[in-house]
Amino acid sequence: MSEADGDAKLRVAIIGSGPAGSYAAAHLLRHSAPELHVDLFERLPTPWGLVRAGVAPDHPKIKSVTRVYEKTAAHDRLRWFGNVEFGRELTVEDLRAHYNAIVYAVGTPIDRELAIPGEELERSYAATDFVGWYNGHPDYADLRFDLTGERAVVIGAGNVALDVARMLMLTHRELASTDIADYALEALGQSKIREVLVIARRGPEQAAFTNPELLELAELGDADVSVASEDLALCNGLADPSADAIARRNAEILHEYAGRAATGKRRMIRLRFLLSPVAIEGEAGCVCAVVLARNELVVASDGSLRARATDERLTIPAHAVFRAIGYRGTPLPGVPFDEERAVIANAGGRVVDANGVRHGEYVVGWAKRGPSGVIGTNKKDAADTVDRLLEDLGGGRLLTPPPISDAALAAHIHTLAPESIDWAGWERIDRHELALGEASGRPRVKLTRIEEMLELARRE
Repeated sequence: MSEADGDAKLRVAIIGSGPAGSYAAAHLLRHSAPELHVDLFERLPTPWGLVRAGVAPDHPKIKSVTRVYEKTAAHDRLRWFGNVEFGRELTVEDLRAHYNAIVYAVGTPIDRELAIPGEELERSYAATDFVGWYNGHPDYADLRFDLTGERAVVIGAGNVALDVARMLMLTHRELASTDIADYALEALGQSKIREVLVIARRGPEQAAFTNPELLELAELGDADVSVASEDLALCNGLADPSADAIARRNAEILHEYAGRAATGKRRMIRLRFLLSPVAIEGEAGCVCAVVLARNELVVASDGSLRARATDERLTIPAHAVFRAIGYRGTPLPGVPFDEERAVIANAGGRVVDANGVRHGEYVVGWAKRGPSGVIGTNKKDAADTVDRLLEDLGGGRLLTPPPISDAALAAHIHTLAPESIDWAGWERIDRHELALGEASGRPRVKLTRIEEMLELARRE
């Protein structure tokens, strides 16, 4: 291809190569003309976002979705740039000067806080930190978690809460065949925690667990699972009109757990409902207990069920607390942000500001709709946004930067981000991790230091 041919291309920059960004790229390449090309940017030297750094290590089947993303990455109209951070090397202004459209697929990277007294105490942890730590995310590799006590409390009623509880209860043998970070394997193998309480604000039908996540609690090698019958009784038989088939099945599973006798395993996961944390108590600056308010279910004016606090309080001794009540987005430099929803300000995926739609800028995934759904949810979400992008392309509403060749644009990006790597660099990292895993009977052994990744990526 000549330089002149390269000049005629339509270019789309996608910021983030996790599920949302990968699905956006796939849909865009599948439904566009040959002159449209995609540059996919990732701030780490490794792709796949939360599939690599968020999915629990004992869920390899979920991680296998990366094979689909790899096919997209191999497309001849896509280039991948790793170790390039938006806001550090890339700016909105620079991207608008070189691309016809920008798609933000940056997720929601930080946790929501409980906003209660004592949350700042030692041994009060964010689930996002713990998940990043055991998955070997470079941002969390140096964290330490005190697991020397016997009881941990997990606040939340979603899959992340169950992931945290399960990871704390899995045996060393169960973890040793996964891609968990080496340091986390060692630390969890030495953990003294024998009981995890998972605390839900509302009732069983309102929990956000998926059925498989809930069912696998009964399959742990050395941990029983129980549900307090008194918590279920407090629901007063109220049926949630908004409950779908998943929620109703959750309730069935939880009632089965409530009637199940312990089998004598050394560890226990207890699921509690209709409780909300109101304070974390400390001793010598560290967590020693959680104060919980007993809730009751009431019917709201719209017919839905709400949790309302009563005057009853329970104090539960605890060595550590993990909050898992959701993720929230953070503002990107130069990109409109909806503070109330903690997502990029958008209307159906088109980025908006006080003046209306920002032509040429789009958002997908959690950064668009908030942290909801499973990995596959991002496929339709991304397709909906990309369809709007293609509609704007047909209507002449995209950006019109001056032409630039592939080589010149790549050189410009390398000038902005001299430590960036290409897809071949990631493949060297990938092969190395897989080889380490094969030698130790594991799917892979992850590198957790960016410097080590970059050194490996640059090897000829």
